[in-house]
Amino acid sequence: MKTIKADELNSYPILKKLGIEAWYARDNARLTPTGRTKVGAVVANTQDEFIFKGCNIEHSFRSHDIHAEVTAISTLIAAGYKKFDTIMIVAERENFTPCGSCMDWVMEIGGPKAQVMVQGKPGGDVTVYSAEELMPKYPF
Repeated sequence: MKTIKADELNSYPILKKLGIEAWYARDNARLTPTGRTKVGAVVANTQDEFIFKGCNIEHSFRSHDIHAEVTAISTLIAAGYKKFDTIMIVAERENFTPCGSCMDWVMEIGGPKAQVMVQGKPGGDVTVYSAEELMPKYPF
């Protein structure tokens, strides 16, 4: 795990761009009347410089909710790509990481070396993990 402080983001232009795009995607999140947290996500391949966005889409039958990470990964696959190396998730929360189900998708499509980044406010600190840090016992 590594934390990149907000005042250092200008030194990481790609990271800054991923954050901006993820917050834009978050703006499109669909919450139910009882929903509380809008979430945005982007998946990227930093070599090919592609970015696919996603947001959470809540359903009144909560078991049908689609998480932002899965929406972004689905968009990547629908566009014909097979892998990503970075995912950034944003939400107005502190100390969060993707849920286990979303991490299954990250491990499947991004792999254990994929970077998983989280940001709790626009332009705020970014915490960076490897997928394998978050799922150390994943049966890969």
